[in-house]
Order: sequence, then C-alpha cells, then structure tokens
Amino acid sequence: MTNKSFRNLLVAIVSFASLSLQPALAYNSNSVLPTWANNATIYEVNLRQYTEAGTFKAFEANLPRLQKLGVKILWLMPINPISKLNRKGELGSPYSIADYKGINPEFGNAADFKSLMTKAHALGFKVVLDWVANHSGWDNPWTANKSWYHTDSNGNIVPPNNDWTDVAWLNYQNQDMRKAMIDAMSYWVTTFDVDGFRADVAGGVPTDFWKQANTQLQKIKPLFMLAEDQSTTSLLDDAFITNYNWELKDLVNSIAAGRADRSDFEALATNQANNYPARSFPMNFITNHDENSWNGTEFDRLGAAVPAMAALMFTYPGIPLIYSGQEVGNTKRLAFFEKDFIPGLTIKNSTTTFYTKLVSLKIKNSALWNNSKATLVSTASNNNSVIAYSRVSGSNRVITVINASAIPQTVTLQIGKLANTYFVFTTGKSKKLATSLTLTLKPWQYEIYSTKVA
Repeated sequence: MTNKSFRNLLVAIVSFASLSLQPALAYNSNSVLPTWANNATIYEVNLRQYTEAGTFKAFEANLPRLQKLGVKILWLMPINPISKLNRKGELGSPYSIADYKGINPEFGNAADFKSLMTKAHALGFKVVLDWVANHSGWDNPWTANKSWYHTDSNGNIVPPNNDWTDVAWLNYQNQDMRKAMIDAMSYWVTTFDVDGFRADVAGGVPTDFWKQANTQLQKIKPLFMLAEDQSTTSLLDDAFITNYNWELKDLVNSIAAGRADRSDFEALATNQANNYPARSFPMNFITNHDENSWNGTEFDRLGAAVPAMAALMFTYPGIPLIYSGQEVGNTKRLAFFEKDFIPGLTIKNSTTTFYTKLVSLKIKNSALWNNSKATLVSTASNNNSVIAYSRVSGSNRVITVINASAIPQTVTLQIGKLANTYFVFTTGKSKKLATSLTLTLKPWQYEIYSTKVA
C-alpha cells in the first residue's frame, strides 16, 4: 500500500464485500448451511490422542466439558480401521482407510460409537466425520479391483505422490468405485445419524463427484460439508458450504514473524471477499492436527501473538475452529503415527475461559454468525501496525482492534456512525465510543467491542 493511499484511509471507512452467507434456500447447489450451524464453532477431536485410553467411551466423559466451552460441531478425525500394509509408524495414519464402513478397534466398536452419537446429540452437539475419498489403505478390500485405482504402466496401483506411500490413489473415472464411495458415506448418515463430513484432500477428488455425492446425501438429512481445500472454488459452488482458510492462517504466521502488517491483511480480505462464492465462507484456524504435528503448536509459530490471532479468527468472516487441546493452551507437538496424549485437557484454566468467551461472543452477536450478511469493514487508522475492522448486522455491531506487532502502538480510529456504547471483551464492562477513538496498545494487545456481552 502506498503512503498516499494509506493517508486517504485516515478519514474514511473502506467497505469490503461480504464473505458471509445469504439465505441458504437461494444457494445454487444442494449444499446449504443447516440452521443449527448458524452460529456454531467447530471443535476438532483427535480421538487417538485425546485420552490415555483413546476410545469413544473415554472421550464421552469430555462431552459436558465441551458443552460448557460452547462449541457446537464436533469434527472427529477418521474413525475407520487403519491399513497395516505399508503402514507408517506403529499405529499408522488414520487417513489410510482399511474399511470405509468399519470402525477402528482402537476406539471401540459400533455400539460404542452409537452411544457416543446418542450422548452427543442429547447434549446439543452435531458430529461431523472426517472422510478420506482421495485414497484408501493398501489392504482395503477395494484394491482387489485395480480399475478402481490409478495404476502405472505395469498395471500396479500407485500412491497419490512419492511421500504418501501408505495410501493407494483412487480413480474417479471408475463409476463403480464412485457408487461404492457414496454408498459408504450414506451408511454413516443412515446407520449412525452423523451430521456431515470434513472431506480430506477434497481438491484431489473431481468436483463432479462431490456434487453427485452431496446431491444424494442431502436428501437423507441436512448435512454440514467442509472441504479441506481453498484453491478450487467450484467445490463451494457445487458441493461444500465452507473450506480451509489457509491464506489467513499463513498470514497470521507472517504477522507474528514481523513479515506482514495491516495492508497485507486488507489485501487478503479484499481478495477473499471478491473470490468466495456467495453464501459460502472459510473455516478460520490457528492450529489443527496437521499444523500441530508437522509445523508445531500455535505457540511455536505465533508466540505471544496467540490470543490476538485467535480473536481475529473468531471475528473475521467465517466459522472458527478449535483443535483438541487448544482450549487449555496445549504446548505439546503431538505424534501423528504413534500413540501420544494431550496433557491437562480436563483442567480448566485462563485459556479455557478465553476460548469460552470467544465462542460465547460469536453466539450472542449475530454480526459474527456464519450465515450473517455483515460485511467486513476496515476502520481507517493512522498506524499500519494496527488491524481494525467492524462487522454490522442490523443493530448488532462488533469492532475488533489488534496491535499486529511486538512493540507498543498508538492508534487513532475513525469509527463514524459506529459510535455507540459497547461491551469490552477483555473486561466485560460497557464503554461509550466516540466517532474518533485513540488507543495505546501493548505488544499484541487486542480488543473487541460488541453490542452484546460475551
């Protein structure tokens, strides 16, 4: 951003196009946002590492705790049996599927999973399964049908790439395989009443398959569909309601490292507003199972910026994600192919209180809802190290201010018509904001002003 254009922002409010939903019935595919997901936060469950036992039954005991946290959607990492052939590590990757209709005996059996689903639904949760459609394990019975897989010049089944040697690459030109995959997905909806799918490597599977599958699945019940992808917008046009916001995750990593600032944030927000299909939105996160295991915990990557970047993820357009252990400030990098354990999950601490308030903030303020039409509006300031923006839906207003640097900053915000009385997130107290607001912020300090208290 040039100095001239930056100076022009000092006396204006620049409106970005909406990244949010409009009414689901107008959506041009069979993928809609179920009404129960309007103000939901996703919680990713790493069952293997969640408890020492690593079972459905052991996880059940945490449901009341997660209910108090306020999250609504439980995303379970794959619960299918793991292939033994070409396995990596002692236990293997949960993304190497040996049986699409089976249950990993590590976790329990079908009765145990039904019990978990029943209790989760009774407490108001919705449960989304991690679905691996791009590849299977090498000892999956489907491998008996070589035409169901990509093969080399000698007719041998191949992996998707040279690194993923523990999985076999499925071939979507085969119609029989497609039917079997949709049948398997339908099985979990009809037999166990699951509420949606997180599609692993969604962009590696043809979009027309996802549209075909989603058309059939949504006839059973309204499902929440999340794509592990951000490059293929057609997936959002035709099948999924949300995808990964890798761009925002990468940006906050750069901000924490001092390589990006407010102008980079505004450029990203403008680009996403222009490129996201109407009525779809991103999933925002600072950590998940891949980030934690392969790139380090959020504290490894973001350091002291963690609270500020988490506040950004909850107030930026989209649906926020909390990963297992994030809500207690887990600093452990978890093993991926071996048994590990997340320490301190049952011990409530200040981090738990922080995320509980963020979830509550989203629930209570309609401007932050996943189906909100509220546009992200960048609030003009005199400091490029400070990110400030608002979202407004009717009479509901939320203003976020973040010192995106490791040094103290003073900033003057011109909030114009947004001047009003707000609740301050960090204190819970009310405060009247004038049309011009000057703040002195400590390193990585943030504040959220909202119409309704968290």
